[in-house]
Amino acid sequence: MRGARHTLRAIRSAAPLVAIAALIPLSASQARDAHDDPGDLTPSPASSTGTALAATGFARQFEPYAGPPRPVELKAGAVDLSTFDPPIEQPPELSANVVRSLGTGIASYYGRRFHGRRTANGERFDMRAMTAAHRTLPFGTRVRVTNPRNGRSVVVRVNDRGPFIRGRSIDLSRAAAEKIGMISRGHARVKLEIVR
Repeated sequence: MRGARHTLRAIRSAAPLVAIAALIPLSASQARDAHDDPGDLTPSPASSTGTALAATGFARQFEPYAGPPRPVELKAGAVDLSTFDPPIEQPPELSANVVRSLGTGIASYYGRRFHGRRTANGERFDMRAMTAAHRTLPFGTRVRVTNPRNGRSVVVRVNDRGPFIRGRSIDLSRAAAEKIGMISRGHARVKLEIVR
């Protein structure tokens, strides 16, 4: 009777520990086969061998460290791309060759009111085209107009005569004026250059 009480007491005291142990997941290295002794916590030889094989297979994927990389030897005629800077492409208005500087002057613009009318060279004025009016430059001359306040430039083609307001140097189409950011003020001091 006394032995039965001791067994019952041992079972009652061990029950919470068994319940807690059942909630703790085992890692792959601690997992045991069903035939292992429940009291033995050492992994079985089969699981140890499997783990060792997995580690060996993983290590085979990588080459052993052979020191710092050797410098690459270039063949004759090869281009070393690490020292090669590709050319930066610039928009046409920035890459055009300057033939002559015209200095600075005041630019204004004309737009909707003159849209569709004949220009001095016989074309129809298009406020969306990159064109300009100048008093003396030959028709077809390309002029780069730069707004120094914001650094923006545009290349326009002279196809009309003007401006006829004293103190103004060039009249731009509305689209050209928008490109250099002078629409809100209506006029701006600009740098003028004849380009190819």
